[in-house]
Amino acid sequence: MKTKPYLLSLLMVVLALQACSQKDIEVWETSSEGGTLVQKTEFEKLENPVIIEVNSAEERQTLVGIGGSFTEATSSILAKLSKEKRQEVIDAYFGPEGARYSLTRTHIGSCDFSKGHYCYADVKGDTLLKSFTIAVDEETLLPLIKDAQAASKDGFQIVASPWTAPWWMKDNQEYVGGALLPEYQQVYANYLVKYLEAYKAKGVDIWGMTPVNEPFGNGNNWESMYFDPKYEAAFVRDYMGPTFEKAGFGNVQILGYDQNRLGIPEWIDAMYADEATARYFGGIAVHWYESTVEWFGKELTMAHDKAPNKHIIETEGCVDAEDPHWKDDAWYWQCEATDWGWDWAPDDQKHLHPKYVPVFRYARDIIGCLNNWVDGWIDWNMVLDRQGGPNWAKNWCLAPVIADTENDEVYFTPMYYSILHFSRYLRPGAKVLGVKCDNKEVMATAVRNPDGTIAVVAINQGAKPVGLDLVVDGKHYDLSISKEAIQTITIQ
Repeated sequence: MKTKPYLLSLLMVVLALQACSQKDIEVWETSSEGGTLVQKTEFEKLENPVIIEVNSAEERQTLVGIGGSFTEATSSILAKLSKEKRQEVIDAYFGPEGARYSLTRTHIGSCDFSKGHYCYADVKGDTLLKSFTIAVDEETLLPLIKDAQAASKDGFQIVASPWTAPWWMKDNQEYVGGALLPEYQQVYANYLVKYLEAYKAKGVDIWGMTPVNEPFGNGNNWESMYFDPKYEAAFVRDYMGPTFEKAGFGNVQILGYDQNRLGIPEWIDAMYADEATARYFGGIAVHWYESTVEWFGKELTMAHDKAPNKHIIETEGCVDAEDPHWKDDAWYWQCEATDWGWDWAPDDQKHLHPKYVPVFRYARDIIGCLNNWVDGWIDWNMVLDRQGGPNWAKNWCLAPVIADTENDEVYFTPMYYSILHFSRYLRPGAKVLGVKCDNKEVMATAVRNPDGTIAVVAINQGAKPVGLDLVVDGKHYDLSISKEAIQTITIQ
């Protein structure tokens, strides 16, 4: 039987519409097979595709940004590279053709990823802070931030965190450990305002600040200062918040806590205990070191439910307790990395610290965070040397970019591309969208960017390619993703 002409025409229109439906998307993929940010235009037809369903009507949190941290370690390494290599790294992170980092972090005073101890007011008893100076930051740290600003077309926000108050304000009179003496609370708040003023004078505005990094301490291994939830909340309510407000910095987002996610419940109870306290907190800051496999969605959602209009910012995460693997892409895709907990976690927490794939630890955590109300995500050091430092405490770690200063070489590890798949395409002001993906090895998140495009990031942690049935508001896209791969899909 011959097909009637009008039916044939209708069939051609349908086929044409299906073809067009694939033309309004662009797909980039990075995989263990060696491709980095390869644009895909052809997709395998595979059985039993994984369904990723995006509901653009379900708008969730607004994205502040994604990026990494400026540390003295990173800035001092880049200062030793040639001008060309240094600029290559800056452009790779901040340039329009690079990762386009939009949210960053830096330290106030020294941290473990510094060359040694320092603060900005080192004279004991200087309650008027007459000795205050940021001269040490002007050597390499501030120049790096300024050059990153110059390279960034859209700009970026900065969260600043002190690892400790000046040593003489604490009960143990040391950089490491100890607690802030009650009589120095106002002086410490003034110290933080001095920092904001000094950086602003250099053309660097600080978007957010935490009262201290890791208030539970770090085992007294490097700079630290103890705060319990109630003490920190009272400090913010009675000193830090009012002092910022009086000095004209009331718009700086004060982010409480700044440590691992299992501690969220007791901290949000203290931070948001009453209106007088909650008004000064812009939100909560969290880290990822509690586990190599979990993102603690229950606790993150709890923080959102407690204060829906407050920020949840992931301020630090890195591949810790590992020495860099130089120009060995395959290692970063292998399930061989271990963290501090592999050796040191208590027995009842060992299950949270199995070996993991570095590339997927980054991607999995960003997806898990975004799908559970986190609105900003920050990596730790942007660049480290081949030893995993410099770090005065010998706390060697990895960074997405490793540098060999003696030979003027840089190595962009696969972890760099893992973050780039998010930071380049998920832009500040984007609305995170509702996503359903019921699969053990495939995960996905999605946003609607301010320009109206929808960006979806998916990962396939499995050893085989997988078909994807991407459904956006009922519209189907027949795609596939390679084995052990990250994929970013943009839809006009």
